Amino acid sequence: MDTLSFKTQNLNKATAQKEWVVVDATDMVLGRMCTKIAKLIRGKYKPGFTPNVDCGDNVIVINADKVVLTGKKWTDRIYLRYTGFPGGQREYTPADLKKKGADFLIRKVVRGMLPKNRLGDKLINNLHVFADADYSKYQAQKPKQIDLNSLK
Repeated sequence: MDTLSFKTQNLNKATAQKEWVVVDATDMVLGRMCTKIAKLIRGKYKPGFTPNVDCGDNVIVINADKVVLTGKKWTDRIYLRYTGFPGGQREYTPADLKKKGADFLIRKVVRGMLPKNRLGDKLINNLHVFADADYSKYQAQKPKQIDLNSLK
């Protein structure tokens, strides 16, 4: 019996197989879409997932301004941030973020689902969000279209 066949594979930066994928956000629920995007960026759908290495895919999200929130979450959900000064607590809603730019909302939600460490800071750079369907800036990477509904 060959015991080397049971050896656990640990990826590193050089051996990770990173791909480019395109996700269409039209009529998708924000939270459900972003959980799958975070798993793609993290690399959890790959058999050689290594928790301390950036082994995930680069994700391009198109039509980000057509994302959906159910119920009254556009106005009732509140995000908080703190400036660091007394009385510096600021609150804003998803509608405020969408007015600022559709990419701000998706990046905020996906960032909250990634690790809160140096790896998470690097992983969020693998997310590229566009408000419309034009992602010609990344055509040279030959991204493949992916259906998030087929992923678990």
